[in-house]
Amino acid sequence: MGDCKLVKDQASRRGFISLLGKVCATTAVCAGVGTVSLESVRAAASATSAKPEFPAAGPVPAYDWTKHRWAFGVDATRCIGCLRCVEACKVENKVPFNAQDFRTWVERYVYIEGEDKPRVDTQSDPVNIAAADSPQDYRFSNRYRDKKVTKAFFVPKLCNHCENPPCVQVCPVGATYKTPDGVVLIDEKYCIGCRYCVQACPYGARYFNEETQTTDKCTWCYHRITKGLKPACVDVCPVQARIFGDLNDASSDISVFIRTHRISVLKPWTGNGPHVFYNGIDGEVT
Repeated sequence: MGDCKLVKDQASRRGFISLLGKVCATTAVCAGVGTVSLESVRAAASATSAKPEFPAAGPVPAYDWTKHRWAFGVDATRCIGCLRCVEACKVENKVPFNAQDFRTWVERYVYIEGEDKPRVDTQSDPVNIAAADSPQDYRFSNRYRDKKVTKAFFVPKLCNHCENPPCVQVCPVGATYKTPDGVVLIDEKYCIGCRYCVQACPYGARYFNEETQTTDKCTWCYHRITKGLKPACVDVCPVQARIFGDLNDASSDISVFIRTHRISVLKPWTGNGPHVFYNGIDGEVT
């Protein structure tokens, strides 16, 4: 049964790609160029079976997603860059164990005396990869030990689950959608791998999974939070630098965090309305 379903899904995707090819040819002839507009892709997608509206009761039995409003907090003053969150995310969500694909990552900001801007690196930086014991281990190298560091801090990053997510707007088949409880998800059964959403995200929070041939990103461990659990990255953080909870609950961890800290969001000028709230970052963090 599973093989039949896989064949059917692959056939549907091949059918779309075939139709897309016809659109490409038509567009090239009419416009005299070889590029394809988003409108052309959407027109092709409309000829395929579009994703139906999500069920009002939610995707998880006994869970009412109309009664929650999830949000995430990051306290950069606490993060120590141990990268346990990154490894826990990979294990929990079956993210490929390589140095390129991540649902969440950590950036290190280091200010060196005499330099105007901070030096920024992540666990996927070649120097940090070389410092790790294996491709499945992540760490930050001690590359600045001979420098005069005036300030340094770590900034965990992930999907911001925006109020107005641009990734949802550009998806031509409705594979990316926002749930009533504020979480942005991807339905792999409908994702065609066009990667428009990857390009549309101003936070670089999406990646293309070569194994599944679909786009992937952080879901706040939706399969966990709908059962009353915390995201894996929040659970393993040894210093409580990651905070999660329900904004509809005034006593939740995230509600208290927002009330008691001077919080900010990344790239507020985009109008996306991120739902990941930061404490302890400066203007150099985007």
